[in-house]
Amino acid sequence: MNWYTTVLKRYAVFSGRASRSEFWFFTLFSFIVSVILGILDGVLGTALLGTIYSLAVLLPNIGVAIRRMHDTGKSGWFILIPFYNLYLAIIDGDKGENKYGPRPIVEAAKAEAK
Repeated sequence: MNWYTTVLKRYAVFSGRASRSEFWFFTLFSFIVSVILGILDGVLGTALLGTIYSLAVLLPNIGVAIRRMHDTGKSGWFILIPFYNLYLAIIDGDKGENKYGPRPIVEAAKAEAK
């Protein structure tokens, strides 16, 4: 849940870097919420809840995806390349500082703990 709120707090921040765990946990939690709202919409016979939620998390979703591309040392525009952006979201980010900023704190702390 902390990953989700962290991304929402950085609502429209497109600079900096996002760790793999930040990106994937936000994506997972957002998917789960979308499924639950889809079920509720089906029961209620509307499409309102899912639509409102999708619009509410649109900018945070784009922001975390761009920051994830930055973590791999690539421009945020790489989110527009269908399969390559998935590959970049899966691979580990740059180990040290890159042109987009320092390594995300969470990943760096885990690496030091090993």
